[in-house]
Amino acid sequence: MTIPFVKMHGCGNDFVILDGRAKSTGMTPARAAALADRHTGIGCDQLIAIEPGAFIRIYNPDGSEAGACGNATRCVADILMGESGQDSITIRTISGDLPSIRRPDGLIQVDMGQPRTDWAEIPLSRPMDTLRLDRPGEPAAVSMGNPHATFFVPELDAVAVTDLGPKFENDPLFPQRANIGFAQVVDPGTIRLKVWERGAGLTLACGSGACATLVNAVRRGLTDRRARVIVDGGELEIEWRDDGHVLMTGPVATAFSGIVA
Repeated sequence: MTIPFVKMHGCGNDFVILDGRAKSTGMTPARAAALADRHTGIGCDQLIAIEPGAFIRIYNPDGSEAGACGNATRCVADILMGESGQDSITIRTISGDLPSIRRPDGLIQVDMGQPRTDWAEIPLSRPMDTLRLDRPGEPAAVSMGNPHATFFVPELDAVAVTDLGPKFENDPLFPQRANIGFAQVVDPGTIRLKVWERGAGLTLACGSGACATLVNAVRRGLTDRRARVIVDGGELEIEWRDDGHVLMTGPVATAFSGIVA
């Protein structure tokens, strides 16, 4: 069995996107991990399987399944809108439906829905103030379809992300593990961000992490409700609207395509 794939990225956050609409990809955690391996597979931050009805499944490099991935959603939306000739589509995930559009400037925008800030919805292992968790650095926690914790730091370049990221990802406070963000607020409209992604490690960009960071920054009174989030791979525009929905906008790019045997 052969399956076509496209390698795409959003601000350097890269994905292997498999087309399983005509026939099932037969994806398993072990196969997803093998394809995501950067030495012996194709290599990616996440592997995405498109299923009928614009439904996507998201696999981390360790084979675990993720509930949401904003940049992957934008990439898949770009593919499907290109096929249909339309400028809007709703991508479906296990965490909910994500309406997406192509803006006149060519950037792809996805409505990531409403953040969840209750401890049980994130989830945390016990009741706690999610604006200031009972951990060194007092990170803020939120779910954007997947659990996030954000540390606000004075100087991002001084943070040992690869040491602290896995430590907090696997903290018992997070029964499903968590994506760990480290954010420096430059001004009310600008944030610098690095994210240690659950099951993937340090990536060049994390769309749901950028959304979570803005939400937590607004909750802390640190930024406006709309800001540029600067990541290692580029910039994302995040807006937390008054109706509670979070919009993420940014570029997508295709690297190459091929066939998985």
